[in-house]
Amino acid sequence: MSEINPFIIFIAAIFTNNILLSNFLGMCSFIAISKTLKASFGLGCAVTFVMGITITANWLVFHLVLKPLGLEYLYFLIFIMIIAALVQFVEMVVERYSPTLYLALGIFLPLITVNCAILGACLFAVVRNYTFMQSIAYGIGSGIGWSLAIISMAAIRQRLRFSHVPKALEGIGITMIITGIMALAFSGFAGVVSMQ
Repeated sequence: MSEINPFIIFIAAIFTNNILLSNFLGMCSFIAISKTLKASFGLGCAVTFVMGITITANWLVFHLVLKPLGLEYLYFLIFIMIIAALVQFVEMVVERYSPTLYLALGIFLPLITVNCAILGACLFAVVRNYTFMQSIAYGIGSGIGWSLAIISMAAIRQRLRFSHVPKALEGIGITMIITGIMALAFSGFAGVVSMQ
């Protein structure tokens, strides 16, 4: 993977290999928070920040500490601990500087710790054997891709309030159908750039 330009990985992580729409990771917070644009934007920014920082930190810990010491088998546990520490930091900052966003995000802000999109992106970076710059590009691109998906869904769901949706499809039903259509739309970018 060392021959792939980090910019290509960045663009692919946003569009062709969107962590949410191609791997369906991070769906729980995506569905729950995408009701309002403000909360979706705030959570998207938090996820992008945490994903970019955690992939960088986890790459450094894996390649500079765990691998030289022969402790690669601990990477899963260590990655979760690093993610939890950084999410706690983000939670404190959001609570301090934006109490309304903190209240709007509710339980889903601390649940970024167990957001499978963040852990999945960290694991993908290790499995794909990305270099340091590729990992940073992938982390930020994955966060932006996840944010793009949740913000798009929030905008669509706000418009749906004024539309006639059949009773049987209200709520989660129509949200899942729209998510599938969005995934199909993003798969249209597949020929543009690929990471595999």
